[in-house]
Amino acid sequence: MNIHEHQAKAVLKEFGAPVASGVAVFSLDEAKAAIDSLPGPLWVVKSQIHAGGRGKGRFKEVEAGEKGGVRLGFSKEQALGHVQAMLGRTLVTNQTGPAGKQVNRIYIEDGADIEKELYLSLLVDRATGKVAFVASTEGGMDIEEVAHATPEKILTIQIDPALGVTNGDGERLADALKLSGEARADMVGLSSVLYRAFVEKDMSMLEINPLIVMKNGRLRVLDAKVSFDGNALFRHPDIQALRDKTEEDEKEIEAAKWDLAYIALDGTIGCMVNGAGLAMATMDIIKLYGEEPANFCDVGGGANKEKVTAAFKIIMKDPKVKGILVNIFGGIMKCDVIAEGVLAAVRETSLSVPLVVRLEGTNVEKGKKIIADSGLNVIPANDLDDAAQKIVAAVKGR
Repeated sequence: MNIHEHQAKAVLKEFGAPVASGVAVFSLDEAKAAIDSLPGPLWVVKSQIHAGGRGKGRFKEVEAGEKGGVRLGFSKEQALGHVQAMLGRTLVTNQTGPAGKQVNRIYIEDGADIEKELYLSLLVDRATGKVAFVASTEGGMDIEEVAHATPEKILTIQIDPALGVTNGDGERLADALKLSGEARADMVGLSSVLYRAFVEKDMSMLEINPLIVMKNGRLRVLDAKVSFDGNALFRHPDIQALRDKTEEDEKEIEAAKWDLAYIALDGTIGCMVNGAGLAMATMDIIKLYGEEPANFCDVGGGANKEKVTAAFKIIMKDPKVKGILVNIFGGIMKCDVIAEGVLAAVRETSLSVPLVVRLEGTNVEKGKKIIADSGLNVIPANDLDDAAQKIVAAVKGR
């Protein structure tokens, strides 16, 4: 689960991270009160959406003038003008896709005198099973660009879970970021604070870009992006309360109600599969034959007819879908149950796009017979390769 920048900063502040004063607002009246409550003389006005690249983004409704989703206000009037220009409009960044995201809230924050911008993040290193810090002196840039152009400027430090962050780890981070004086001492302390927040709140990623050295020599978290392990949210009702469903795909929200693993993508072929590995293989082979998957949808090993029907309906809600591939290996889930669920969904949704079904495993012959005897326009496939070729050909009109 992702949260907004202002929420991430509030969480980090609880653990003792250095964060500027700021207020999240949802209307112009709230914005005016927030601006009056902050001392100035600089106000930073930030669009709050679940996407990076806001500062370089552009608003769909703006053709000329200032376009970014992060702006500086050098007077109360200018800051309020920025809020008015951004609130309720659609911000397009390199992470939102061309559709962009509507800005429903703004974060107004005290400005800072910046001496240096740094990059710092924590994540789970799957190769080692440890939490790792990633640090770079190239703050304010996309870390992917830094990794591509100057990989030597990125340092990764693995943390021993039995010891946690030691002073030595903090010193290594300070060395990597070329810090001295008070900023160096701040880094040693901040590394422990961030690690404790990461572990105690079951975060899956914590990114501070930039972490700044101010002109007074102290560190401050200038931006923060945090995501949490969805499987651990039951332990954190305070974090669950931060969820903003307006930032999530409606199809993904509906899928969660049915305990379906669904992720919306940008392609044209809807996929319904059981098992994450099989789902990945299905998406790969669709790409191999020249099309793009419209979603990742794993109905799981124990799905029933109702769950399969729900999954099918969710896939059909995507207007980009021009064809559907059902690829099921029946182990715990029997192929005849899948077939009945698929046909029920076809009848209920008045399917108007090509549908290819590949079944294998338990009760496969019963499943195939159910589909063959249905009288519905369903294209059977013998194996995954055959299924992928058939759905791609159908979508392309061949």
